[in-house]
Amino acid sequence: MKIVLQRCKQAKVTAEGKLTGSIGKGFVLLVGITHEDTEKEAEWLADKIVNLRIFEDEDRKMNQSLKDVGGEILSVSQFTLYADCNKGRRPSFVDAAVPYMANAMYERFNELLRSRGVKVETGVFGAMMEVDLINDGPVTLVLERNS
Repeated sequence: MKIVLQRCKQAKVTAEGKLTGSIGKGFVLLVGITHEDTEKEAEWLADKIVNLRIFEDEDRKMNQSLKDVGGEILSVSQFTLYADCNKGRRPSFVDAAVPYMANAMYERFNELLRSRGVKVETGVFGAMMEVDLINDGPVTLVLERNS
């Protein structure tokens, strides 16, 4: 799994002109799934994300987690994170999981986040979406966990 995490002040996602998810302070997660991913990777990433200390404390040091600040998550599926652009001018997506497997793992990942006490809003798997966010910092991290 590969996740691009952006700390935000607020964010929302729309699919086909309809609002499907909206959060206040928290994280926007762009979530890519590869065909080798298992629940082990999803559990590791859920724990890592909920407990990452990347919010500022009273001394302006990154020392507080999403749970510490009562933050929320907007999770958006993003198969293009597994694009291979090394050859030619058109990306190859052979490393991305097939849709039915990716959707099942994406849904399980979101359940794991929720089970850790975090509000999670989502986009629509496989849909063309528009993500609107106000970055906070900006703070952007790439998290990856392979089998």
